[in-house]
Parts: sequence; structure tokens; C-alpha cells
Amino acid sequence: MSSEKILIVDDEEGMRRLLSRVLGRAGYDAVAVGSGAEALRQVASDRFDLVVTDIKMPEMDGLQLLEELKEFEPSLPIIVMTAYGTIENAVQALRLGAYDYIAKPFETDEIKLTVAKLLERERLLAENRYLHAELEGRYDFSGIASGSPAMQQVFEMASSVAVSNANVLITGESGTGKELLARSIHYNSLRKEKPFVVLNCAAISEGVLESELFGHEKGAFTGALDTRKGRFERADQGTLFIDEVAEMSMAAQVKLLRVIQEHEFERVGGNKTISVDVRIVAATNKKLEDQVKEGKFREDLYYRLNVVNIPIPPLRSRREDIEPLTRHFLQKYAAETGKKITELSPRALSCLLAHDWPGNVRELQNAIERAVVLSKGTVLTPRDFPQGLQGDDQICLQVPEKGGSLTELLEDLERQLIIQTLQREDGSQTRAADALGIKRTTLRYKMEKYSMIE
Repeated sequence: MSSEKILIVDDEEGMRRLLSRVLGRAGYDAVAVGSGAEALRQVASDRFDLVVTDIKMPEMDGLQLLEELKEFEPSLPIIVMTAYGTIENAVQALRLGAYDYIAKPFETDEIKLTVAKLLERERLLAENRYLHAELEGRYDFSGIASGSPAMQQVFEMASSVAVSNANVLITGESGTGKELLARSIHYNSLRKEKPFVVLNCAAISEGVLESELFGHEKGAFTGALDTRKGRFERADQGTLFIDEVAEMSMAAQVKLLRVIQEHEFERVGGNKTISVDVRIVAATNKKLEDQVKEGKFREDLYYRLNVVNIPIPPLRSRREDIEPLTRHFLQKYAAETGKKITELSPRALSCLLAHDWPGNVRELQNAIERAVVLSKGTVLTPRDFPQGLQGDDQICLQVPEKGGSLTELLEDLERQLIIQTLQREDGSQTRAADALGIKRTTLRYKMEKYSMIE
């Protein structure tokens, strides 16, 4: 049974009774009134999914009611009924915003079909609006789990560039979240209603990369059984995310440069020039400047891609993000698996904070997913983590039974990390600073802060 509420407006009592019975039997909640004025009062005091109104009525006719309703609630769908021979009124109603019209006399199946089609359309539109809202919320910069100043700076830069059409180059180690940031830039841009298309150069062999980028015509090569659009065509008016762009061959780089400059290309095996409007967001875990110096990446393409560079720092240099990310993944995978795990033990958190995370956020995500799947309790403990997070070489804080502030725990952890790194580097402050990803002056300041220098 359907739960949609329909308002019927007709000055003829017999028609009101007929429509109420037909639509009621079809499972709708039908409310019938005899005038336009009463219809306006009903809409003002209640919520309706659809209005079905006659055009010819005394005092306020259906066209006047239509205009009033559209001014009061523009999104309210309306079907008008008109007598046979006065179709010009129905055309005027459509111009004023009516969804459809039905000519009297009509078969009851006709009104049921028209109503069902309209309400199905409204359900699909509502679902689409919901999914868009969910999508935009998911990729809203403020919704990404992070507590570090470094990542806030990244989000501020990405938010500023999102509203432009400038090409963006995102750099950072594998697993830092480059694709997530690229999607966030797209869904906060003026292109958000258009496609976001992904091309991972590392996952595609050199022989098919050109076809993946530009598409191909039928018969262009062995196996090309049909004409196929490439990523550029599919991304028209939207964003093309080129991941691991440093893996692109020099030949492909030349063709990519031409598209960026000319906004046009030909499919493989074709001679028709295709024009596109595509914004490019590229990403790499390599230093493209070094690739350029070594002759492995075209300098002119580098400058075309690197209009705005957004570097994402590794997780080990922004340990403040470990806890919010952990709790985000914990909530996500607990919901997916149906487990009632809402917390992780202080000891577990300290072990996570101590780990270097060479795989960055992706490694942390996998660790938490595994822990949630294998956990038998309601609180995650170190026993739920992979073996690498339980080793003796890990620095895991011993949290006091009475607890302690996160700032104190992080300072204790930082002190232990500095001591262990200096020991490993035989007391060399320069090498220790490099290993920790900080400047030597910063290391000296922290050593003085923790009374490690007399």
C-alpha cells in the first residue's frame, strides 16, 4: 500500500466521490474538497504529495489555483482535469507548471496510471536529491576526519581551488587519501553535477592507455568490436582524476598535453575531432620535479598539471589525526558488520599512536576493519590488531588508571619517539630530524622542551 497523500479539487460532488474511491482503492490517502479556496487552506495546513484539480470551477478556477499553489509551494506536483474540446486550457496549465492533464471523460485506469507515473517520478527525484546530499556531505571538507593543523591547511587550500577551473596536482605518499581529496574538490566545485571519472595509470598497461584516455572506433585494433568512449569523453563538463600520473609513458604525455592545450582529440582509429571541457586533477606519490630533471616527465606537461599543488603530509607527521580517523573507521565498520563495538582501549590507542604507518591512512583503515571483523568484545584492544602493531619494538604508552589528557599522552609519546630515534641514529640530531620528518631546529626545541639537553 502506498502512503502518498493526494488532494482532489472539483466542484462536482460526484467526481470527488469517484476520484476518492478510485485513488483510495489504489492505496493512496485521498482528501477531496469542492473549491480552490478550500484547497489553498488544506495545502497551507497539511502536506500533500500531489494535487488533482479540475480547471472549470466557479470563483477560483483551476488555472488560478495552479498559479496560487505554485507561488506557495513551487515543488508541489499538479495534474489538471479538463473537459474534452478545451485542450487549450490544458496547454496553458502545462505552461504554468502542471505536470500533466487528463481530458474528461476518462477511464479510471488512465487516472491511476498518470498518478502512479508522476509519484514514481517524484520518488526517484527525491531519492536522487537525497543521494546527492549524502554524496556532498561525504566529501565536504569539514566532514573529513582530521584534527591536525597540517590537514586543515590542506582542506583550506582545496576549498579555495575547488570553485575555480584550475588544474590541480595532489602529491603525497601512497595511502594518504589523494583520491578522497580529489573527489572532495570535484563535489565542492561548480562541476559537481557532472561526472567524476578516474584513471589509474599504474593499473593500465601502456598499450591500452591511449584507448582508455581517448576511446576508440570500431575496428581500430584487434579486439575493438565496438566504438567506445574514453575517459575524456565520459568526463566532459566534469572532472578527470588521473592517479599515478608519473607512470604515464612519454608518448601518452604528449597526447595528454595536446588535449589540455587544445581541449580536443580524436579517438584511436578515428579522424573526427572531439571537443571537451574537462578539469584535470592529477596525483602522484613521486616527486615530479625529479622526474622532469631525469627526463622521465615532460616539463611543459608538469607545469600544465601543477597549476595548484596540494601536498598531503604522511600520517606519521600528523599523529593528531590518528584518533579521529580511528574512531571514524571504527564507527563505519561496526555499522557494516552489525557489531556493537563503540570504543577502543587506551592501550590500543597508544599503540596506534606509536606506529609509523608506512601505508598511511589506507593502512590504518585496513587495520581497524580487520580488528572490528575479528574482535569478540565490545572494546578494541591491541590483541585485535595485526601482529605488526603488537610487536615489542612498538612504543605503547602506559596510560595511568586515573587517565590523563590527550595532550599529556601525546607529549609523552613524542618524547619516547625522539629518544628511540636518537638511539637508532647513534645520537645524530640531523639524521634523527630527517627520520622524524622535522627540521633540526624543531628537534632541538623539542629536546630542550623535554629536558633532554642540559
